[in-house]
Amino acid sequence: MAVVASAAVLLVLVASLAVLVSAEPPASERSALLAFLTATPHERKLGWNTSTPACGWVGVTCDAAGSTVVALRLPGIGLLGAIPPATIGRLPNLQVLSLRSNRITGSIPDDLLQLSSLRSIFLQNNDLSGAIPAGVSKLGALERLVLAHNNLSGSIPFALNNLTSLRSLRLEGNRLSGKIPSISIPTLNAFNVSDNSLNGSIPQSLAHFPEDSFAGNLQLCGKPLPPCSPFFPSPSPAPGMSPSDMPGAASNKKGKLSGAAIAGIVVGAVVVALLLLVAIVFCARSRRQRGAREGPKSTAAAVGQARGAAPPGSGDGTGMTSSSKDDMGGGTSGSAAAAAVAAGAGTGEPSRLVFLGKGAGYSFDLEDLLRASAEVLGKGSVGTSYKAVLEEGTTVVVKRLKDVAVARREFDAHMEALGRVEHRNLLPVRAYYFSKDEKLLVYDYLPNGSLSAMLHGSRGSGRTPMDWDARMRSALSASRGLAHLHSAHNLAHGNVKSSNVLLRPDYDAAALSDFCLHPIFASTSTRVGSGGYRAPEVVDTRRPTFKADVYSLGVLLLELLTGKSPTHASLEGDGTLDLPRWVQSVVREEWTAEVFDVELVRLGASAEEEMVALLQVAMACVATVPDARPDAPDVVRMIEEIGGGHGQTTTEESARGTPEEERSRGTPPAVPTP
Repeated sequence: MAVVASAAVLLVLVASLAVLVSAEPPASERSALLAFLTATPHERKLGWNTSTPACGWVGVTCDAAGSTVVALRLPGIGLLGAIPPATIGRLPNLQVLSLRSNRITGSIPDDLLQLSSLRSIFLQNNDLSGAIPAGVSKLGALERLVLAHNNLSGSIPFALNNLTSLRSLRLEGNRLSGKIPSISIPTLNAFNVSDNSLNGSIPQSLAHFPEDSFAGNLQLCGKPLPPCSPFFPSPSPAPGMSPSDMPGAASNKKGKLSGAAIAGIVVGAVVVALLLLVAIVFCARSRRQRGAREGPKSTAAAVGQARGAAPPGSGDGTGMTSSSKDDMGGGTSGSAAAAAVAAGAGTGEPSRLVFLGKGAGYSFDLEDLLRASAEVLGKGSVGTSYKAVLEEGTTVVVKRLKDVAVARREFDAHMEALGRVEHRNLLPVRAYYFSKDEKLLVYDYLPNGSLSAMLHGSRGSGRTPMDWDARMRSALSASRGLAHLHSAHNLAHGNVKSSNVLLRPDYDAAALSDFCLHPIFASTSTRVGSGGYRAPEVVDTRRPTFKADVYSLGVLLLELLTGKSPTHASLEGDGTLDLPRWVQSVVREEWTAEVFDVELVRLGASAEEEMVALLQVAMACVATVPDARPDAPDVVRMIEEIGGGHGQTTTEESARGTPEEERSRGTPPAVPTP
């Protein structure tokens, strides 16, 4: 009996061993994985060995039985080049594919679109190009599609509506164009198409997503962005386009008019036109007669007198003035801007353009500003910014604020305080306008754009990467500007981020903009430091602290080092942390070199010691406990010790103005003679 029992046990062991051996994925899947790794250059060794089970390879996950590959996760290992065809596409049961943060090029392979079991695709932070293939709609089980920060172009496929299980769609930071299709997927709870070249109105089905999901598309409009009617005059229709082809024309076509109605409209229009013609002739004759009696006057005086003589309530002579010219009404320029400002002036509030500090060196008034040609620069959390080119050639930036929550007196007092701020590394408010319906801020125009655009712009051919010296100068500039706000004016910035760091001529320095605007807005949970910059302890957005500013500055330093945008560093379902936590996790694994931007590596940056030292400063700034963070002046000192200023002026010299600042306004910094 003992012999029989021993034999039975032996048979069970043999059977169990056979099961374990058979648990290895099919040979076709092993060969597909090896073919992928062999054909794709990579910087980090993975140790895949044909003598060990594939289910134990780094980045490979099998099902519970170990019979098939269900996940392939190889983030940040330095993969270079296109995804080879007939490799990953030969893993029929693959559910998760994560190749994020590599240097993968080329288009999305067609054979990936045949993997019907795929539930999550993470290909962000690569150099993928071409269009988003419409065939992605065949992946019926797909829940997460993350293609952010590549060089994808073309339109967003309407066929994405076929992905009925989709929960997250992240397409930000590409070169996508055209209109956003109406995507109606009940399960979709994460959506982002920011920083592309999309245009048109946002579909109603997507209007419930936050503003950050659409930011950086200058031609997008509609909820949650500002309405599609622009602040400055709309462009006229393109040649060959009738007015009925313009956006919004279709809404007026609600039915056909009868013949009698059309005839009535025509007759009425003719009568009105004749009356207007008679009125114009009469006014012209009266003006000539008055001019002959009183002698010649300047255009400004004539316009002012004509408007001032209008009877009360007539719509003329609104009583608006600027600080450099008197009695210049703002309601007759014919632009949407003028109409909006005129409406505000009708409330009885003093409506004028108020200049602050060195803004007194400008020689234009409100009417000049409203006549300026305008171009949308960006739409942010506090409003829309326009580049305005005045007739005299001066260029300024006009920011149209939204959701201002303070009264006129409080607004005036706060602007007066901001007008006293002058520093090379800060971009102060030069003028402002306040009425019931419109609040405008005027800034100097810096043509080189923002640090965010320089860092995260399209990484395709023809782009000049930002070298280490330029990044150090930006880090030092932002730190000096923040330290000056804290130390000299006792003001918290409240919104430190790369899109608010503007580059000066020749990229020799940078200036922090949009500082200390938080007190004029209602308290929210998203405005201040939104998109990954906000310190964890900030609850009331109207009361950011100096330590919260330093945290945001630390995130900005990490952004310079890694080349990654904090806005897109946190992705659902892939175990990714926000930017500070991600850096901490990489450093903890002793992969510090993996933190730094691949563009710095490509440029052959030879300042590894400086990069590591700045990383240590950044990590000190993003400490979870506020009291553990350094003060802004200490950050300046530490950065100066790292790189010796990288060619910048000293802290004292940086407080003075520059010739470029004065020339950018097209006028000397002197108060105009009344």
